[in-house]
Amino acid sequence: MIKATLGRRVDAALERFFPFLFRRPLNPNLLSVLGVLISLSGAVSFAQGALPLGGFLLLAGGFFDVLDGAVARHHGTSSSFGAFLDSTLDRIVDMAILLGILMHYARAGDLPLALLAGLASIATVLVSYTKARAESIVSDFNGGIMERFERVVCLVAGALTGYLPLCLGIVAAGSAITAIQRVAMAYREMTQVDAAAQGEKT
Repeated sequence: MIKATLGRRVDAALERFFPFLFRRPLNPNLLSVLGVLISLSGAVSFAQGALPLGGFLLLAGGFFDVLDGAVARHHGTSSSFGAFLDSTLDRIVDMAILLGILMHYARAGDLPLALLAGLASIATVLVSYTKARAESIVSDFNGGIMERFERVVCLVAGALTGYLPLCLGIVAAGSAITAIQRVAMAYREMTQVDAAAQGEKT
């Protein structure tokens, strides 16, 4: 929601503060992979209980996740495969981060928080799945109170401030609500698609 609202402002800010990254056409897919490797290092840090380090690495990986799209748009190198790769790698990072957090709490013997991390992971998968499934029928399907940008920001904030349990609960609840919102959106959109298709037959 926030990322969609900011839109091109993010690209402009990156070009202003990091102009050297836009002087030559960097491979956006390579930037995506680099961001994932950094974020996966964050997941390992979470699993080992190094929460601030995990938060910092997740933030750094998120920077590359934003940068790859900005670079692709700036140089006109956006591609269908690049979008597919970026979305796929995002799902890997989402699951790895929450798995790392789950392992941290499980190792600490805090089963309620480990369960909460598991629930957050399930809700996150549902958010991504509803979007992917809906876009096979409805183009440009977005919406909900907590998309990926909000989830990452919340987890980073929790890891760096020591309020990770609270932020984990917000991610779990927000993602569940977002999944429900997307089901409702899909119902409205697909009902219109079916009605239009039925009208063409008559």
